[in-house]
Amino acid sequence: MTGPTLYPLRLTVPVKHHVFGGHAIAHRLGKRGIPDWSVAETWECSDVDGNNGQVTNGPLAGRSLRQLVNEHPKELMGAGWSGEFFPVLTKFIDGAGTLPVHLHADDEAARRLEGQPNGKTEAWHILDAAPGATALCGVEDGITAGQLRAALESQDFDAVLRRLPVRAGETIYVPGGTLHSFGPDTVIYEIEQTSDIQQHAMRRHMEDGSPVADDEFSANLDMLMQEAQLNSRPDFVPGLALPCGEAVGRVFLCAGPYFALERWRVGTSGPLLRAFATAQILTNLGSPITVRSGRRSEELGRAQTLLLPAVCGEVEIRGPADVLFGYLPDLDRDVVGPLADAGYPSHLIETLGPV
Repeated sequence: MTGPTLYPLRLTVPVKHHVFGGHAIAHRLGKRGIPDWSVAETWECSDVDGNNGQVTNGPLAGRSLRQLVNEHPKELMGAGWSGEFFPVLTKFIDGAGTLPVHLHADDEAARRLEGQPNGKTEAWHILDAAPGATALCGVEDGITAGQLRAALESQDFDAVLRRLPVRAGETIYVPGGTLHSFGPDTVIYEIEQTSDIQQHAMRRHMEDGSPVADDEFSANLDMLMQEAQLNSRPDFVPGLALPCGEAVGRVFLCAGPYFALERWRVGTSGPLLRAFATAQILTNLGSPITVRSGRRSEELGRAQTLLLPAVCGEVEIRGPADVLFGYLPDLDRDVVGPLADAGYPSHLIETLGPV
């Protein structure tokens, strides 16, 4: 289908008001245009059913991300890609309170048990955390399925789950099937497969804090236990830095078959220049910046996001800047090759995820 050439796209941002949210996305990160009351999540780039982003700028304003996937798949995602929806979801999450202990099915369980095309592997990049902050992630070694079920029924999570220290700047790749939670007083950027499937192990609903009835709670645990991966025990990592010019820093934060995430910082002595062959979700963590890509310029405020279609091919950002790039990678071309060329051995590259 012919139509307007794709360009850097601004999308609507669904907002979620779960009980664990607060005001950090606006007050700490500086995001504007969101409600003044408690906000748990902003979905920066979403093609989840019922929460599809809509273009708000340029001649494609009003089109949904799903429409662009269907009408311009090569221009949006790059040569050789096919799919029915945009494959990567990104969010800011404010864990002002503690998130519910939960998991998301992996691909196999999602298809077998949930009737969904894929599961939800995710990664968290820690933006802010109070001293002493921790996260639950994965089941302790040696815990049996029976012990896990009993502890979840009694809500004794520390008896069976790993509690990890949380530090700003670190990242953890969380495979589908991994039980997890974080907070309080923790703010993250999350990148994940496009999905909203989840199974909770809590006695209260995360949406409004209302009690979960006994029969619903038991059914939730039944499904959760079928989807849980007891051997998944991921850890936080600092990422791998890649030199790329004077006053420009590039760090690979995580990478796997479903997504990769990089953080770039640049000073004032030179621009950030990045070429790409697949769509890039560009999120600004610092002061307002000017983004030049695809013969267009866009001003990007704090905690705001642009979707850069593959057809744009490159982006230039003048410093100072602190930005994230999330994308669906060709792992050899986009991750393993550059890091190996920089001298990183395979065992270090593998700390980023299943590369």
